[in-house]
Amino acid sequence: MQPLRAYIVEDSQVIRDNLIATLEELVPVEVVGHAEDEATAIKWLQEHDNDANLVIVDIFLKSGSGLGVLKVTHDLPARRNVVVLSNFATQDIRRKCLELGADKVFDKSNEIDALIQYCTRLAGGETGHGPLM
Repeated sequence: MQPLRAYIVEDSQVIRDNLIATLEELVPVEVVGHAEDEATAIKWLQEHDNDANLVIVDIFLKSGSGLGVLKVTHDLPARRNVVVLSNFATQDIRRKCLELGADKVFDKSNEIDALIQYCTRLAGGETGHGPLM
């Protein structure tokens, strides 16, 4: 398996630290950076074109929104797998995120296992742009 290079956009340090620990323990992943707000995330993604092949985005951030990150990520030249991990993964939010270019949307409270499976498949060589889980 190829290690995933992940960039995490999450404003809660506790959640971010737990997510990183979980991913690093269960999936071959290297977290290459993180942001707590929309502007920092967008700046990093624009400047580090090929440094991350997976971006995990929360919807509600310290400032701005994960939706703004999705809008920009979709238009960047490098193709990345982009997933949303949110406590607010309602049907409307899921639809909007997919419209903005997210590959998948996962609920923080009950779909962490699905996120891990998705990441494992990515590390195994699947593209993640099709109907995975």
